[in-house]
Amino acid sequence: MAETGRETPNAGMEVSPSRSGNATDSDSVPGAVWNRKGKMHTFWVRLNAVVFFGFTVLLCLAVLTAFSTYGHGDYGSVQQLNVNKLIQLRRVRDNGQTGYHYDQALFNFDLKADLSPAFDWNIKQLFVFLVVEYESKKNVLSQVVVWDRIIERKEDAVLDLEAEFLDYPLRDPAVELRNKNITLRLVWDHMPLTGTLFMRSDLVNSTILPDQYT
Repeated sequence: MAETGRETPNAGMEVSPSRSGNATDSDSVPGAVWNRKGKMHTFWVRLNAVVFFGFTVLLCLAVLTAFSTYGHGDYGSVQQLNVNKLIQLRRVRDNGQTGYHYDQALFNFDLKADLSPAFDWNIKQLFVFLVVEYESKKNVLSQVVVWDRIIERKEDAVLDLEAEFLDYPLRDPAVELRNKNITLRLVWDHMPLTGTLFMRSDLVNSTILPDQYT
């Protein structure tokens, strides 16, 4: 005879286990980071995510910085560039074992240029150099760098040089500098903090070297 007042559990009902006994429940570990499989991420996984997120942000900022200066249209100008005085034009011999002969010219020059407009907030420095161009029988166009300067500040970008001596002599292996028409060209290379390098040049001035050695 069944006892009255006592409930019998349903045989078809499943009893769920307590949440406090589940070792994979995130509620049991405060502040834990869990993945989809229920396992906590390691320190290296989280560090990898933070580092690559930082690199992505830096890359986006670099691209935006480079594009932000494309509308900058003023890159400076040259007001004066000419040979001041020819100091030497002679045939010299290489001191090496080859004993090779070449023509060498030394001169000083005058230069007035304002390159300060070339500086914007993305320019790190300007590499300015003086190029001598001339034609010869051996080469259709010869280009020789005879002077250079690195400008890192906008305040130093105004050049006013008088009788400036060359940093490097003008040498021609073909021995054809006598009575040669040479052209002076000032070139400045823009070196940005981020983005591509590009060059500008201005004021081409020509002069004729003597037909005899000095």
